[in-house]
Amino acid sequence: MLTEKISRRITLLLLVVLAAACSQVPISGRQQLNLVSADTLLAASQQQYRQFLEANTVIRQSTASAQVSEVGQRMAAAVEKYLRDHGRGGEAQQYDWEFNLVESEEVNAWAMPGGKVAVYSGILPITRDDTGLAVVMGHEIAHVVGRHGNERMSQLLVAQMGGQALAAVLASKPQASQDLWMRVYGAGAQVGIMLPYSRLQESEADRLGLVFMAIAGYDPRAAVDFWQRMAAQKGAGPRAPEFLSTHPADQTRIRQIQNFLPEALTFYRP
Repeated sequence: MLTEKISRRITLLLLVVLAAACSQVPISGRQQLNLVSADTLLAASQQQYRQFLEANTVIRQSTASAQVSEVGQRMAAAVEKYLRDHGRGGEAQQYDWEFNLVESEEVNAWAMPGGKVAVYSGILPITRDDTGLAVVMGHEIAHVVGRHGNERMSQLLVAQMGGQALAAVLASKPQASQDLWMRVYGAGAQVGIMLPYSRLQESEADRLGLVFMAIAGYDPRAAVDFWQRMAAQKGAGPRAPEFLSTHPADQTRIRQIQNFLPEALTFYRP
């Protein structure tokens, strides 16, 4: 009987903690679980980002790096404008934006909590211009604004810790929370190899990214052309079935983007 009472109290405590930790994603309005403080994520991001930059070749003082910086800053300003205009100005203070172009043939870009962004030079032939780059950076920035990294870490916390252990982790932030960070974002030079976002988060990032690029003055309709180029770049080889992938299939993603465009275009002022 005593054991059952303790179990019920732990369950109640967990439910209270989870309810208090729920937040709402901008634009989509989806409720999500965020158990890790923004300060904790920002500190970890800064450390891991610095290690990544030290271990890789960062392209500086070039036309391409200037393009990445300029588009990135415009996108960051658009995010902050959206948040201020929708009564969430306090969230804008949580970001310490930084945009770097990394020398790599890999077709990739990523962003970490707090606004640490890396664009690989291998993706530039596909982005082609500022607007194409805004599609990519808008999507990655949207993962930051949507707190998708926090959500993934929170889900791992609940799955692995639970009950009293969860409360202890949240209270003291021991090494366990650091280990979870490393599992979500990788270590050092491998930071770009992250656990994949869910299909829900990927689609949500597409939606938010279109709105942010529209606010920044980039035509969101260019996203369709970009993802068509991405699909063509993959070649005609066999693809994994969509239900086995965390990313939407190319045609599904393009169709969803087309559905998101009317909303994004309401923010677009050429």
